[in-house]
Amino acid sequence: MNNIVLKAVGITLFASALTGCVGSNAVTGKVMKFNVEAVDNRYARAGVNFLLAPVYGITSAADYVVFNSLEFWTGKNPITDSPHIFDSKVETHIKVNDDLDPSLQEAPISPISNNRQIDTGEMIQADENSVKMHIVYNNGETAVLEGFKNGENVSYYMDGKLVAQTTIAKLAALNSHAV
Repeated sequence: MNNIVLKAVGITLFASALTGCVGSNAVTGKVMKFNVEAVDNRYARAGVNFLLAPVYGITSAADYVVFNSLEFWTGKNPITDSPHIFDSKVETHIKVNDDLDPSLQEAPISPISNNRQIDTGEMIQADENSVKMHIVYNNGETAVLEGFKNGENVSYYMDGKLVAQTTIAKLAALNSHAV
């Protein structure tokens, strides 16, 4: 059983590592910044670098497997909030974007808000099992968020598309932490 679990974890890590390993390496960059700021002498910085070698290994692995993959698939780095390097506007040698569907020109998992902020939101309880929120963003766009309770489950829809699901128990736990 342990062998199967180990193989599954290994395959999952390997597959996720192939999904966007190129990125800004923000975690490693923060360690490097610390390394440079620790002391003002280049030889002392080399000594600090030597001592931080194991930390660099861990941060490089974290960047490679987790943060750069998140950066690739969402279009921006979760630590620095900067756009992915592949979305840089530069003069290119080969132009293909004009021949592709627009959905293939941007990161596939982008936040619903796309840099919009909610200006106003009006919550209406339709009945004991459903709520509806009319949202107006700061750019004038609108959306409707609906929540439906079905037994112990709650499903949320944004403009008719399922965006999240949870349970009453999880909502209660969140509410108890908020108080």
